[in-house]
Amino acid sequence: MSYIQTVTGKISPETIIFCHCHEHLMLSKGKSYEINPALYIDDFDKSLTELQDFYNHGGTTVVDAQPVGCNRMAEELVALSEKTNVRIISSTGFHKMIFYPDNHWIFQYNTDKLADLFLHEIRSGMYVNSDASAPYEYISAKAGIIKCALDHVGLDYQYEKLFSAASYAANLTNAPLMIHIEQNSDPVLLADYLRRCHVDLNRVIFCHMDRACPDLSVHKELCSRGIYMEYDTIGRPKYHDDIKEAAIFLEMIDAGYEGKLLFSLDTTRARLKSYTPSGVGMTYIIHTFIPLLKSYGISEDQLKKIACYNCRQILAF
Repeated sequence: MSYIQTVTGKISPETIIFCHCHEHLMLSKGKSYEINPALYIDDFDKSLTELQDFYNHGGTTVVDAQPVGCNRMAEELVALSEKTNVRIISSTGFHKMIFYPDNHWIFQYNTDKLADLFLHEIRSGMYVNSDASAPYEYISAKAGIIKCALDHVGLDYQYEKLFSAASYAANLTNAPLMIHIEQNSDPVLLADYLRRCHVDLNRVIFCHMDRACPDLSVHKELCSRGIYMEYDTIGRPKYHDDIKEAAIFLEMIDAGYEGKLLFSLDTTRARLKSYTPSGVGMTYIIHTFIPLLKSYGISEDQLKKIACYNCRQILAF
C-alpha cells in the first residue's frame, strides 16, 4: 500500500489536499547564514504562527527541504507538525557544498557511508546535533524525501560521491529524490547521470528551474523523461514578477505537462511574514498566485493536479 512518510508517521497519499513541495520552516544559524542572513529561521513561535496560518487557509502538507548536517531542526519540525496538524515531510541528503564548513564530515565520508546515513534517516530516524560533529544521536521521526543540490556544470569528485549515494538510497527505498538546480548548472547532464545510476526519473523533482533555466524547451525535455518541475519563483521580484511566473506555468500546461508540475515558495526568513512583515508569507500562493493563474485560464482541475494529485504521486513510497 502506498504511503507518504512524514515526521509524525506514515499517512495515506489521500491526506494531501494542498501541498507546498519545497519550503524551509526552521533553520538554525550556520554557514548558510554567513552567506545569506535570510537563511536563519529559528524562532519556533514565529514558524508556528506561519504554519498555523497556512493550515487555517487550507494548507495540509509541506516538504521541508533542509537536509541532515546543514542546520536542519528535526525535533522542531516534529513539534510544529503536532501543534498545527500540517503534515511535514522532512529531508535527508545534502545541500550545496558552500553551505558546509571545510572540516564538515560530509567531505570525509565515502559513498557507502553517505548512503548508509541517508538510508538510516529514511528507515530508522533522523540525526540531530550533526551540524558541527559527525551524526550519532537520532530521533524516531524519519525523513520522507532525499534532497540534493547541483550548483555547477558537471560533477566533480565530491558531487559524484554524493549523488551516487543519494541515488543508491533512492533506488533501495523508492524515496522521492528532490534536487536543487542552481543557475549555470546543467540539469540535462544530471538527468543523464541519474539514469546511469538506474534512478527512476518518475521519482525525481528538479527544483527552482523557473529561475535557474530560462529555456523552457529544457523543462519540457526533462518532463518528457518523467522528471517533475517544482516552481517556486513566486512573489520573488528579485528574479521575475508573478506574470512571468504564470506564463511559465501556462506554457508548460499547454505543452501537456500539467501532471509534472509542483509549486512552493522556497521560504527564507525574509519571505515569512511572521519574521519579516514585508514578506509574502505561507499563504501567498493560496491568496495571490492561484487567483492570478485562474485569470490566465488555468482551471480548477489543473490547479488540483499541481497542488494535490501530483504531490500525492511523487511523494508516495
